Amino acid sequence: MWRSDFQYDLPPELIAQRPLPERGASRLLALDGTHGGLHDLLFTDLPSLLRPGDLLVFNNTRVMRARLFGRKDSGGEVEVLIERLTGPRQALAQVRASKAPKPGRLILLADGARLAVLGREDDLFQLESLDEPFTDLMERQGHLPLPPYIERSDDAADAERYQTVYASREGAVAAPTAGLHFDRTMLERLERLGVGRAEVTLHVGAGTFQPVRVDDLDQHRMHAEWLEVSEDVCAAIGRARAVGGRVIAVGTTTVRSLETAAAASGAEDELKPFRGDSRLFIRPGYRFRVVDALVTNFHLPESTLLMLVSAFAGKDLIDRAYAEAIRERYRFYSFGDAMVIL
Repeated sequence: MWRSDFQYDLPPELIAQRPLPERGASRLLALDGTHGGLHDLLFTDLPSLLRPGDLLVFNNTRVMRARLFGRKDSGGEVEVLIERLTGPRQALAQVRASKAPKPGRLILLADGARLAVLGREDDLFQLESLDEPFTDLMERQGHLPLPPYIERSDDAADAERYQTVYASREGAVAAPTAGLHFDRTMLERLERLGVGRAEVTLHVGAGTFQPVRVDDLDQHRMHAEWLEVSEDVCAAIGRARAVGGRVIAVGTTTVRSLETAAAASGAEDELKPFRGDSRLFIRPGYRFRVVDALVTNFHLPESTLLMLVSAFAGKDLIDRAYAEAIRERYRFYSFGDAMVIL
């Protein structure tokens, strides 16, 4: 397949710049993967589509305050986006500057904190914090790294709303946005309904926003993201399967986590724990081993996320769903509305 197969035209005004006042106030486009039907609902209707014994699997990653501002010791302005912590004082990061800093140079942050440039690893810079651990540094002066299509700076409200209510393991530079629709009330409703809950961790990297740069998808190499699927998650999926329940992934990152673990397990009928990096590229033609249904947002044209949902629901159904969402003025991307594929 070709990158251009996943192009669509989106009116800019449909890109949500801020979340709705209430998490659960978003709309929900329901896709019937068996019969091809489309249904315009509200997110609060989600419980009516689920049944006792189903299992919702969430990604519990928490977004780091990973964007830092400063200047090179030679004087030029610098923006640093921490991609991954590799130690208490070590990190891999994107560095934006008029001229890339060389190994051995320093980046001076706003309050005088110093970052040493150690070298490069592909497109990322190896940095060392000379004065304090990166977690302390980011908490004190970091900014939430809102996606590039959000045309504003982060503010105080984003500290809550660009995190899921169940976020617990810090390490992401982007939110698992399908989970942003769930509030405590919704989680309690689902529990009373008898819908199970499990949590994986995938620390979403900035690469999730990188465009596919090759025309032939066979030539695309996915960015690496760290994930963990625990023994508890595997057991919960086994219990759901035993009673005829569906495994419902909340977000594409959860899909990649579960399917990575399944691929690593090797066996057709057994899911084993997994911990490590994944470069799994899911596109049409992929055979899903674990996930039966998916809650997700609307994704960018020509993105690997759009390719994943097209693999899951079928490209024709996704094309129709996106046309319907644009026609009905759904809100798109991170702070936008949701769809569920059943």
